[in-house]
This record gives sequence, C-alpha cells and structure tokens, in this order.
Amino acid sequence: MQKILENSQKLAEQGKFSEAIDELGKLGNVEVDKPAVRYIKAVCLRNLSRFPAALVEIRKVIQAQPDHARAYQELGHIHVVQKNADEAVRAYTEAVNRDPALLSSWQPLVGLYKILRNSQAMEIATQQVEALSKLPPALLAVKSFLNEGNLEMADTVCRHFLSNNKQHVEGLRLLAEVAMQAQILDDAEFILESAVAFEPKNIGARFDLATTRLKRQKFALAHEVVQELCIEQPANNEFKTILGAARLGIGETEDAIKIYHELIEEGHQLKSSYLLLGHAQKTAGDIDAAVEAYQNLYKHQADFGDAFWSLANTKTYKFSDAEVAHMQDYEQRASTSLEDRVHMCFALGKAFEDRSEYQQAFRYYEQGNRLNQQRMKHSAPDIERRTKRQMEVCTAELFESRKDLGLQASDPIFIVGLPRAGSTLLEQILASHSQVDGTLELPNILSLSRRLRGRAAPKPGEEPKYPAILQTLDEAYFERFGQQYIDDTRVFREQAPMFIDKMPNNFLHLGLIKLILPNAKVVDARRHPMSCCFSGFKQLFAEGQEFTYGLKEIGTYYKSYVDMMNHWDKVLPGFVLRVQHEDVVHDLETQVRRILDFCGLPFEEACLEFYNTKRNVRTPSSEQVRQPIYTSGLDVWKNYESWLEPLKEALGPEICKHYEIV
Repeated sequence: MQKILENSQKLAEQGKFSEAIDELGKLGNVEVDKPAVRYIKAVCLRNLSRFPAALVEIRKVIQAQPDHARAYQELGHIHVVQKNADEAVRAYTEAVNRDPALLSSWQPLVGLYKILRNSQAMEIATQQVEALSKLPPALLAVKSFLNEGNLEMADTVCRHFLSNNKQHVEGLRLLAEVAMQAQILDDAEFILESAVAFEPKNIGARFDLATTRLKRQKFALAHEVVQELCIEQPANNEFKTILGAARLGIGETEDAIKIYHELIEEGHQLKSSYLLLGHAQKTAGDIDAAVEAYQNLYKHQADFGDAFWSLANTKTYKFSDAEVAHMQDYEQRASTSLEDRVHMCFALGKAFEDRSEYQQAFRYYEQGNRLNQQRMKHSAPDIERRTKRQMEVCTAELFESRKDLGLQASDPIFIVGLPRAGSTLLEQILASHSQVDGTLELPNILSLSRRLRGRAAPKPGEEPKYPAILQTLDEAYFERFGQQYIDDTRVFREQAPMFIDKMPNNFLHLGLIKLILPNAKVVDARRHPMSCCFSGFKQLFAEGQEFTYGLKEIGTYYKSYVDMMNHWDKVLPGFVLRVQHEDVVHDLETQVRRILDFCGLPFEEACLEFYNTKRNVRTPSSEQVRQPIYTSGLDVWKNYESWLEPLKEALGPEICKHYEIV
C-alpha cells in the first residue's frame, strides 16, 4: 500500500491527477477507504474540477480524523474554487486552529477576510503570513510536526537546522517548544536563556522564557522578565496576562486580580480573562468573587464548558435548574467542542450528585471520562512496568552499598500519594507549623529523573537508563544532585527551616530521593481505595493524571501505588510515614502529633486549626482545606457501588480483602 501511495503522490505533484487516481485504484477495497488514500484522491478530484466528488472524499477524511489539519485546508481550497467564501473561511480557520503553521491556509484567509470586509481578522491573518513567510522551510516543517504532536521528527529536523545555524533564535525557540512538549522544562529554559543571550531585545524569546519559567513555577524569575516586557510595551495585553500569573505566583494576589479586572475592562480575550480572574480569586480564598467571575464567563460565552466546571470545582457551588438545563442543552449540540463537552459532563455529574440523583451523576461522570480519553493525545503511562523497574533496581542491597551518600540536609518533607488521597490536607496541617513552609507541587525530582533517563528514547527491547543508572552513577553526583535540589527549590520557600514538596508522583522516585537527600522525611497520604479512586474518577484534572479517566485504569494505578509503597517499606524501613485519611478525619490530634513527631517538630496548636492558615492553595481541594474536618465525603462512593465493579476487579482481591470491600 505504501508504495502505491508514494507513486500516486508523485503523480499528483507532477500534475498528473487522473493517473494518480488510477494508481490509487490498484488498492484493495479496504485500503481505498483509509484517510490517507481519500485525502490524495480529494486533492486530485479538486484539480480535475470534480468538486462534488472531492467534497465527499475530504469530508470522509475529516469524519475519520477530526484533527487532520490539512484535510480542513483542502476543504477550504474546494470551497474557494466554488466561490463559497463563508464556508472556505470556516474550513481554513479549522485548519489553522489545528496547525497554526499552515501558511497555505493563512494566505487565502487574508483575501477572504478582505472580501468579507473583516479588517480585524484580515490583520491577524496578514501578521501570521508575514511571520511564517520569514521562517526557513525547515523551521516551518518543525512547526507542523509540533502541531501534529510528532516530537521526534520536530526534534530531529530542528537540531539538524541548528547544527548549521547555531544562533538562530527562531530555531532555538522551536527547539525549546519541543522540550516543553516533551516535559523537559529545564532544557527548554536553558535553550531560551541562550536565545535571549544571543538577542537580548528579542521580544518573542523573552516572552517564551517568561512563560517557561511560569511552568517551572519560577515565579520571581518569570516576573522579572515579563515586567520588563510590560514596561517596554505597556499596551500589550498578552504581556499583562502573563504578568498577572507571575504576580499570583509570587503571592501578590491582589495585584494579579487587579490586572485581570483591567483586562476585562479593556475587553481583552474575555474568555481567558474571566477564567484567570476566577482562578486567582479562588486561590486567594474569595470564593464568592470567584463564583461571580465564572458566572460572568458563561454569560459571555454560553458554550464554554470550563466556566461550569470551574463552578463545580469550587466543591461548594450548587447549580440552579436553569444552569443544569443549559448545560444539558449545550452538551448535546453538535457545535459544542469536545473539550467543552468534557467540562460540561463533569459539571453535570457534580450537579446531579448534589441532588442525590446518582444514576444520572454516574452517567455524566462516565461520559466525561470517555470523551476525555478521546480528547487526550497521550495515553496513561505503563505504571505497572515503571514500578517493576524501580523494584528490580532499588533493592536493599543497592541502598546498603550506596549508604552515606547524598546531601545530609533535613529541610524537605515530601508528601506523596494518589490524587484525592488527602495530601492537600496534610500539607495544610504541616504548613500551619511555624517551622515549615508550604510550597507547591515542585517538579524538581521529576526533572532530575528525566535527566537521568536521557533525552533519547530507548530502542525497542531496551530499558531506559533510569533507574538502572543509580547502580553505577559516580558517588559524587548524589550529593551534587541533593544540593541542586535544595538550591533550586529555595525560591519557593520563605524563612522556615523545613519545607514541603507535595508532588504526588514523587512516590516512584523515593529511591532517588533517599540517595540524594537521605535525611528527608516522606509522608504517604493514603485513603480508602474506593473513596480515593472514585473521587479521582469524578475529578477533571487540568493536565496529566490520564490514568483517572477509566475505572479499570485508576484501580490498576492504585494497586501499583500500594505495591510500590510496600516495596519502599521493605527496602527503606522507617523512611516513610503512612497516614490514613480516615484516621485523620476521625482523630485529628493523634494523627497530627504522630506526623509532627515523625518530622522532628514540636506540637503546635495551629496545626489543629489548619483551616485558619492564610496561604494560596491551587489544588482542587483548596476550599475543603479552608474548613474544619468533616466526615461527609468519606463514603460517597457507596452511592455508586452498583456501577463500580470494574474498579473492584482492578484493585484485586488482596486490597479488597484488606479494606473489606465486597
């Protein structure tokens, strides 16, 4: 099939469109229905002026592959020759939404917007054409590879280009984008710092550097860059938006809220401005103001699902009958995007749960997760294989042979656990202590593990370098890595001698943590498996946590987590303190004293009154940890038990027996 496709494409490129179609005719009945075949056929039919047939073919491509940017571009070409300006604009817009590097879609949009007398849109399209036209063809290809999610090709082409153009700032920006999408954020920051060093006045490189530092939660450094940009271009609202995020990150919450209010007053991207305003107000604990912002958001754009999910995600908001009817209506409309439908499904699940209509609630939670699986480009990681590798490498013998390594600092307290396991509550309790700084879910350990794993993906049949490299790494590196962790995380701390790192996925890397920071404390936030897993299933996470989008998947992840933590208990006895969420709820003081003793901290009454501690909280539990302990959420899963058999099966008999799950 591939050879026929290549021959057909060559014939089409030579203008031999009839011969190209004849070549495709050599394929079997099944193969001719494939999107790649139909796409080439549609191009040929258009060039032969057989427009109705071309439309049939290209629409079938789009039906099979809704994210096929070039299929929308081809649809636009067909509408142009048929003089359907409005339809052509819609098609080209869909194309550039999926691949903003499609110069061949931006170019006709300029002329179409001129015909339709849409001067604002024409100006935007003209700017895109000018920017893309300046790029070398290789970098234009890199942009398309990035938009398609093909990071390997994007990285290869970009590095080849930069090997001959070492100081090409636009090439460096694209290489940084590859690193960002690959979640290698430290590489992205380093590349952008180099780009700014080569061209200190380059606005784009500086803006990218600021946004990258925001993603790395280096708020003060991001603020430094974006504040300079705002001084240079005080009317640039994109810069103001990033400045608001940086101000929020450094704790200047009121300033951030003021910036978002100003953006709304100026009418700048009201959808994002209202959303950011609501999130900032929620982070600051002003829930009433946050609710008002989210309500204004859906009044501004009726089909914007995140407005409704943000209301649901306050955990305290109750939807009116009119809002429920509104969501049900828009969730079923063909014009509502997949992402908006996902948000509305999760919000409707919460709405019906609040009304004790559990069958309806479960239907929407299940549908939201199913749609989200379709939406996600990346599948959940193979957690069973990853835990198996850690267990094989991180043995008691390894820690005995490599003891007395690392940095002896006792500053960090790591809180690990699955999402919705109660880790935010434990963080709030500890952060209420005078000798402990609460920080964020710090990415530093995960970044170090990626560095040790290496940039190149292992070849088929090969295992990644990490964690096996822990067996052979030069001993001096462990202290160096420990010191780097302390240095890099200092920006998130205040003056307390200890601080919290609440990155939940650090549970896979406790062996690495022990080797670089042997005196660190680790607290395992554990919750009843059915409560924890179902709570994760009905929570729509902003990014990551793909394993929560199915009952079987989340049950498998929970089981792997338990297996991993049992292994750490065996090979690192006493290194981890397990705290059961239900025990905290039923006997707070006993558990607080137990946690403080483990961390070597004296008892302080403020830890029992954690809900009075004023600090920004960004997790879904932000409102819950601002209230005294309550027990109403412990057994919510029992209302859904008749639909949770796949979860029980995935957890396995051992866990079910331990927790008396029948």
